[in-house]
Amino acid sequence: MHFNTNIKLLRKRKGRTQDDVAFALGMKRSTLSGYENLIAQPGIDTLIAFSKYFNVAIDTLIKVDLAALSESQLNQLERGYDVYIRGSNLRVLTTTIDSQNNENIELVGEKAKAGYTNGFADPEYIKVLPAFHLPFLSRNKKYRSFQISGDSMLPIPDGSYVTGEYVVDWNFIRSHQPYIILTREEGVVFKIAENKLKEEGKLALHSLNPLYEPYELHVDEIREVWKFVHYISSEMPEPNRERDQLSETVKQLQKNVQAIQMRLNL
Repeated sequence: MHFNTNIKLLRKRKGRTQDDVAFALGMKRSTLSGYENLIAQPGIDTLIAFSKYFNVAIDTLIKVDLAALSESQLNQLERGYDVYIRGSNLRVLTTTIDSQNNENIELVGEKAKAGYTNGFADPEYIKVLPAFHLPFLSRNKKYRSFQISGDSMLPIPDGSYVTGEYVVDWNFIRSHQPYIILTREEGVVFKIAENKLKEEGKLALHSLNPLYEPYELHVDEIREVWKFVHYISSEMPEPNRERDQLSETVKQLQKNVQAIQMRLNL
């Protein structure tokens, strides 16, 4: 655990005294000194407070030896790009359970999506969302369903419900795979992700519909990430007319080749 050395390092890099930090966090200087000298251990509320103050993920404060990082990595960290980020800074997912203590799958419908952008971490908001279970999904993982809108992910139809598995470690986002992403400005988006977090601190997001241009999303804009599992829709996907036309062209070419071979064999 590197918490004590990390908070001391970050404090000094900010040019703050123990009195400065203690005052900002609403604690006694002796308490802060105890944390830095490994005399006292912080509780969850204290960890949250330090995470917010330094704008560094809790896992990073605890598990990563910041003194071993390069100057460029520390500069990135202090600018708000946590190169070891594994979720939101607090990484506390608000969720609900049923009477048997099983995780629910909460449903974020079209009308609820705007509120979800602000209420995703609010237990009072999450508990009023419709909830259900799917027997074919693992009970050891956390899922949530979102209703999508628009045609950017065709052939998945507008109004479909997409279910995602909660992603704790964003480093494990697989490029060219679909994800549901909660963003600061756009709200909930459903896209094919290209993971550039380690190199550039960004995700490149692509639509299945080629009419939509890809765009990049900085890690600071991301609130939650859910890996696509399946979707439910009352509509049949539109046929892929380009593929059907290509198939007909190939069949015609095969017939032409066969006709030529028959003439050559005469």
